[in-house]
Amino acid sequence: MRQRQGLIALAFLAPALVCLAVLRIVPAISAVVESFYSESLLRGGRVFAGLGNYTDLLSSKDFRQSVGVTLLFTVLVNPIQVAVSFLLAVLFTQRAAGARLWRTLVILPIATPPAVSAVIWSVIYRPDGLANGVLERLGLPAQPFLTSPGQVLGSLIVLLSWIGVGYWMLFLIAGIQEIPAEVREAALLDGAGPWRRMVSVVLPLVRRPLAFVLVADTVSNLLVFAPVQILTKGGPNGNSNLLMYDVYNRAYAIGDIHVAQAEVVILVALTLAIVAGQFRLLRGDQ
Repeated sequence: MRQRQGLIALAFLAPALVCLAVLRIVPAISAVVESFYSESLLRGGRVFAGLGNYTDLLSSKDFRQSVGVTLLFTVLVNPIQVAVSFLLAVLFTQRAAGARLWRTLVILPIATPPAVSAVIWSVIYRPDGLANGVLERLGLPAQPFLTSPGQVLGSLIVLLSWIGVGYWMLFLIAGIQEIPAEVREAALLDGAGPWRRMVSVVLPLVRRPLAFVLVADTVSNLLVFAPVQILTKGGPNGNSNLLMYDVYNRAYAIGDIHVAQAEVVILVALTLAIVAGQFRLLRGDQ
Protein backbone atom coordinates (compact mmCIF):
# COMPACT_ATOMS: atom_id res chain seq x y z
CA MET A 1 0.00 0.00 0.00
CA ARG A 2 2.79 2.43 0.89
CA GLN A 3 4.61 1.61 -2.33
CA ARG A 4 1.46 2.26 -4.32
CA GLN A 5 0.90 5.59 -2.56
CA GLY A 6 4.51 6.54 -3.25
CA LEU A 7 4.09 5.78 -6.96
CA ILE A 8 0.88 7.82 -7.10
CA ALA A 9 2.61 10.76 -5.38
CA LEU A 10 5.54 10.47 -7.79
CA ALA A 11 3.15 10.48 -10.75
CA PHE A 12 1.59 13.72 -9.54
CA LEU A 13 5.02 15.25 -8.91
CA ALA A 14 6.52 14.09 -12.20
CA PRO A 15 5.37 17.07 -14.36
CA ALA A 16 6.75 19.56 -11.84
CA LEU A 17 10.01 17.60 -11.51
CA VAL A 18 10.42 17.46 -15.29
CA CYS A 19 9.82 21.21 -15.59
CA LEU A 20 12.29 21.84 -12.77
CA ALA A 21 14.94 19.76 -14.51
CA VAL A 22 14.35 21.21 -17.98
CA LEU A 23 13.91 24.86 -16.99
CA ARG A 24 16.27 25.12 -14.00
CA ILE A 25 18.77 22.34 -13.49
CA VAL A 26 19.80 21.69 -17.10
CA PRO A 27 20.28 25.42 -17.96
CA ALA A 28 22.28 25.88 -14.74
CA ILE A 29 24.61 23.02 -15.59
CA SER A 30 24.89 24.27 -19.17
CA ALA A 31 25.84 27.76 -17.97
CA VAL A 32 28.60 26.41 -15.73
CA VAL A 33 29.99 24.21 -18.52
CA GLU A 34 29.83 26.93 -21.20
CA SER A 35 31.58 29.41 -18.91
CA PHE A 36 34.79 27.37 -19.30
CA TYR A 37 34.80 27.68 -23.09
CA SER A 38 35.35 30.48 -25.61
CA GLU A 39 34.91 30.94 -29.33
CA SER A 40 38.05 30.67 -31.46
CA LEU A 41 38.10 32.25 -34.92
CA LEU A 42 41.32 30.41 -35.76
CA ARG A 43 39.98 26.97 -34.90
CA GLY A 44 36.47 27.70 -36.11
CA GLY A 45 34.59 26.69 -32.98
CA ARG A 46 34.66 26.71 -29.24
CA VAL A 47 37.80 25.83 -27.31
CA PHE A 48 38.41 25.10 -23.65
CA ALA A 49 39.42 28.33 -21.91
CA GLY A 50 39.57 27.15 -18.31
CA LEU A 51 39.21 30.11 -15.97
CA GLY A 52 40.03 32.56 -18.75
CA ASN A 53 36.52 34.01 -18.94
CA TYR A 54 36.48 34.57 -15.18
CA THR A 55 39.88 36.26 -15.14
CA ASP A 56 38.81 38.47 -18.06
CA LEU A 57 35.70 39.51 -16.13
CA LEU A 58 37.52 40.20 -12.88
CA SER A 59 40.09 42.31 -14.71
CA SER A 60 37.37 44.29 -16.52
CA LYS A 61 36.72 47.77 -15.14
CA ASP A 62 33.17 47.73 -16.50
CA PHE A 63 32.39 44.45 -14.72
CA ARG A 64 33.80 45.68 -11.41
CA GLN A 65 31.73 48.85 -11.74
CA SER A 66 28.63 46.73 -12.45
CA VAL A 67 29.27 44.65 -9.31
CA GLY A 68 29.70 47.81 -7.24
CA VAL A 69 26.52 49.38 -8.63
CA THR A 70 24.57 46.16 -7.97
CA LEU A 71 25.77 45.88 -4.38
CA LEU A 72 25.04 49.57 -3.70
CA PHE A 73 21.59 49.19 -5.23
CA THR A 74 20.90 46.10 -3.09
CA VAL A 75 22.08 47.77 0.12
CA LEU A 76 19.81 50.75 -0.53
CA VAL A 77 16.66 49.19 -1.96
CA ASN A 78 16.21 46.19 0.37
CA PRO A 79 15.90 48.07 3.71
CA ILE A 80 13.63 50.65 2.08
CA GLN A 81 11.24 48.08 0.61
CA VAL A 82 11.16 45.85 3.69
CA ALA A 83 10.68 48.75 6.11
CA VAL A 84 7.93 50.41 4.05
CA SER A 85 6.20 47.05 3.51
CA PHE A 86 6.24 46.35 7.26
CA LEU A 87 4.96 49.80 8.22
CA LEU A 88 2.15 49.63 5.66
CA ALA A 89 1.25 46.11 6.80
CA VAL A 90 0.96 47.34 10.40
CA LEU A 91 -1.08 50.36 9.29
CA PHE A 92 -3.48 48.44 7.07
CA THR A 93 -4.23 45.77 9.68
CA GLN A 94 -5.66 48.44 11.98
CA ARG A 95 -9.41 48.84 12.16
CA ALA A 96 -9.66 52.23 10.51
CA ALA A 97 -11.98 53.76 7.94
CA GLY A 98 -10.68 53.32 4.41
CA ALA A 99 -7.93 50.83 5.35
CA ARG A 100 -9.12 48.24 2.83
CA LEU A 101 -9.36 50.83 0.06
CA TRP A 102 -5.82 52.08 0.64
CA ARG A 103 -4.57 48.50 0.90
CA THR A 104 -6.09 47.76 -2.51
CA LEU A 105 -4.46 50.84 -4.05
CA VAL A 106 -1.05 49.80 -2.73
CA ILE A 107 -1.50 46.27 -4.08
CA LEU A 108 -2.64 47.38 -7.56
CA PRO A 109 0.89 47.78 -9.05
CA ILE A 110 1.40 44.03 -8.54
CA ALA A 111 -1.00 43.42 -11.44
CA THR A 112 1.15 45.56 -13.74
CA PRO A 113 4.05 43.78 -15.49
CA PRO A 114 7.48 45.32 -14.72
CA ALA A 115 7.92 46.36 -18.36
CA VAL A 116 4.62 48.25 -18.33
CA SER A 117 5.50 49.86 -15.00
CA ALA A 118 8.81 50.99 -16.49
CA VAL A 119 6.99 52.63 -19.40
CA ILE A 120 4.61 54.39 -17.00
CA TRP A 121 7.51 55.76 -14.95
CA SER A 122 9.40 56.79 -18.09
CA VAL A 123 6.53 59.20 -18.70
CA ILE A 124 6.55 60.34 -15.06
CA TYR A 125 10.31 61.02 -15.18
CA ARG A 126 10.23 62.96 -18.46
CA PRO A 127 11.43 66.61 -18.29
CA ASP A 128 7.80 67.67 -18.77
CA GLY A 129 6.38 64.73 -16.82
CA LEU A 130 4.41 64.39 -13.61
CA ALA A 131 7.41 64.34 -11.25
CA ASN A 132 8.78 67.67 -12.48
CA GLY A 133 5.24 69.03 -12.60
CA VAL A 134 4.86 68.33 -8.87
CA LEU A 135 8.27 69.88 -8.16
CA GLU A 136 7.27 72.98 -10.11
CA ARG A 137 4.08 73.31 -8.05
CA LEU A 138 6.22 73.15 -4.92
CA GLY A 139 8.52 75.86 -6.25
CA LEU A 140 11.45 73.47 -6.75
CA PRO A 141 13.66 73.22 -9.84
CA ALA A 142 13.16 70.44 -12.39
CA GLN A 143 15.33 67.34 -11.98
CA PRO A 144 16.96 65.13 -14.64
CA PHE A 145 16.17 61.86 -12.80
CA LEU A 146 17.12 59.07 -15.24
CA THR A 147 19.74 61.13 -17.11
CA SER A 148 21.64 62.15 -13.97
CA PRO A 149 24.48 59.90 -12.72
CA GLY A 150 23.63 60.87 -9.16
CA GLN A 151 19.85 60.39 -9.42
CA VAL A 152 19.38 57.41 -11.73
CA LEU A 153 19.80 54.75 -9.05
CA GLY A 154 17.43 56.54 -6.67
CA SER A 155 14.88 56.90 -9.49
CA LEU A 156 15.02 53.15 -10.16
CA ILE A 157 14.63 52.45 -6.43
CA VAL A 158 11.43 54.53 -6.33
CA LEU A 159 10.07 52.68 -9.38
CA LEU A 160 10.91 49.21 -8.04
CA SER A 161 9.55 50.06 -4.59
CA TRP A 162 6.29 51.16 -6.21
CA ILE A 163 6.13 47.73 -7.85
CA GLY A 164 7.35 45.57 -4.97
CA VAL A 165 6.16 47.10 -1.71
CA GLY A 166 2.54 45.99 -2.14
CA TYR A 167 3.59 42.42 -2.93
CA TRP A 168 5.82 42.00 0.12
CA MET A 169 3.24 43.77 2.26
CA LEU A 170 0.77 40.92 1.63
CA PHE A 171 3.08 38.38 3.30
CA LEU A 172 3.55 40.62 6.31
CA ILE A 173 -0.18 41.30 6.62
CA ALA A 174 -0.76 37.53 6.68
CA GLY A 175 1.85 37.22 9.44
CA ILE A 176 0.37 40.06 11.50
CA GLN A 177 -3.13 38.61 11.23
CA GLU A 178 -1.82 35.35 12.73
CA ILE A 179 -0.89 37.14 15.97
CA PRO A 180 -3.35 36.01 18.67
CA ALA A 181 -5.86 38.66 19.67
CA GLU A 182 -5.13 37.91 23.34
CA VAL A 183 -1.57 39.13 22.93
CA ARG A 184 -2.69 42.46 21.48
CA GLU A 185 -5.34 42.89 24.16
CA ALA A 186 -2.76 42.20 26.88
CA ALA A 187 -0.50 44.89 25.42
CA LEU A 188 -3.40 47.36 25.40
CA LEU A 189 -4.26 46.54 29.01
CA ASP A 190 -0.64 47.15 29.97
CA GLY A 191 -0.94 50.65 28.52
CA ALA A 192 1.38 50.11 25.54
CA GLY A 193 1.03 52.77 22.86
CA PRO A 194 0.97 52.12 19.08
CA TRP A 195 4.75 52.44 18.71
CA ARG A 196 5.48 50.17 21.69
CA ARG A 197 2.99 47.56 20.44
CA MET A 198 4.58 47.58 17.00
CA VAL A 199 8.16 47.25 18.27
CA SER A 200 7.62 44.94 21.25
CA VAL A 201 4.66 42.82 20.12
CA VAL A 202 4.17 42.84 16.36
CA LEU A 203 7.79 42.89 15.20
CA PRO A 204 9.01 39.89 17.27
CA LEU A 205 5.98 37.80 16.29
CA VAL A 206 6.36 38.34 12.53
CA ARG A 207 10.08 37.59 12.37
CA ARG A 208 9.60 34.51 10.22
CA PRO A 209 7.55 36.17 7.45
CA LEU A 210 9.84 39.21 7.77
CA ALA A 211 12.88 36.97 7.24
CA PHE A 212 11.24 35.42 4.18
CA VAL A 213 10.44 38.85 2.75
CA LEU A 214 14.01 40.05 3.32
CA VAL A 215 15.59 37.04 1.57
CA ALA A 216 13.09 36.91 -1.31
CA ASP A 217 13.30 40.68 -1.84
CA THR A 218 17.10 40.47 -1.97
CA VAL A 219 17.02 37.79 -4.66
CA SER A 220 14.39 39.71 -6.63
CA ASN A 221 16.39 42.94 -6.59
CA LEU A 222 19.62 41.21 -7.59
CA LEU A 223 17.84 39.97 -10.72
CA VAL A 224 16.32 43.30 -11.83
CA PHE A 225 16.43 43.64 -15.61
CA ALA A 226 13.37 45.06 -17.42
CA PRO A 227 13.33 48.59 -15.92
CA VAL A 228 17.05 49.03 -16.60
CA GLN A 229 16.76 47.72 -20.15
CA ILE A 230 13.79 49.94 -20.96
CA LEU A 231 14.70 53.15 -19.13
CA THR A 232 18.45 53.59 -18.85
CA LYS A 233 20.35 50.91 -20.84
CA GLY A 234 22.79 50.85 -17.91
CA GLY A 235 23.58 54.57 -18.17
CA PRO A 236 24.42 57.26 -17.68
CA ASN A 237 28.13 56.34 -17.45
CA GLY A 238 27.31 52.86 -16.17
CA ASN A 239 25.66 54.17 -13.00
CA SER A 240 22.63 51.88 -13.44
CA ASN A 241 24.43 48.96 -15.09
CA LEU A 242 23.14 46.22 -12.81
CA LEU A 243 24.64 42.74 -13.22
CA MET A 244 21.56 41.21 -14.82
CA TYR A 245 21.54 43.87 -17.54
CA ASP A 246 25.30 43.50 -17.98
CA VAL A 247 24.79 39.77 -18.61
CA TYR A 248 22.21 40.59 -21.30
CA ASN A 249 24.49 43.20 -22.85
CA ARG A 250 27.46 40.83 -23.06
CA ALA A 251 25.38 37.97 -24.44
CA TYR A 252 23.26 39.76 -27.04
CA ALA A 253 24.84 43.17 -27.74
CA ILE A 254 28.51 42.17 -27.63
CA GLY A 255 27.79 38.55 -28.60
CA ASP A 256 30.20 36.94 -26.13
CA ILE A 257 27.92 34.23 -24.80
CA HIS A 258 30.63 32.34 -22.91
CA VAL A 259 31.75 35.37 -20.89
CA ALA A 260 28.07 36.12 -20.24
CA GLN A 261 27.64 32.59 -18.88
CA ALA A 262 30.62 33.12 -16.59
CA GLU A 263 28.99 36.33 -15.37
CA VAL A 264 25.77 34.42 -14.69
CA VAL A 265 27.71 31.96 -12.54
CA ILE A 266 29.29 34.85 -10.62
CA LEU A 267 25.88 36.50 -10.16
CA VAL A 268 24.38 33.27 -8.81
CA ALA A 269 27.36 32.77 -6.49
CA LEU A 270 27.03 36.37 -5.24
CA THR A 271 23.30 35.90 -4.65
CA LEU A 272 23.86 32.65 -2.75
CA ALA A 273 26.58 34.27 -0.63
CA ILE A 274 24.34 37.22 0.31
CA VAL A 275 21.36 34.98 1.08
CA ALA A 276 23.54 32.59 3.13
CA GLY A 277 24.83 35.57 5.11
CA GLN A 278 21.28 36.74 5.75
CA PHE A 279 20.22 33.29 6.94
CA ARG A 280 23.19 33.13 9.26
CA LEU A 281 22.43 36.54 10.76
CA LEU A 282 18.75 35.71 11.16
CA ARG A 283 19.57 32.39 12.80
CA GLY A 284 22.02 34.14 15.11
CA ASP A 285 19.32 36.61 16.18
CA GLN A 286 17.05 33.74 17.16
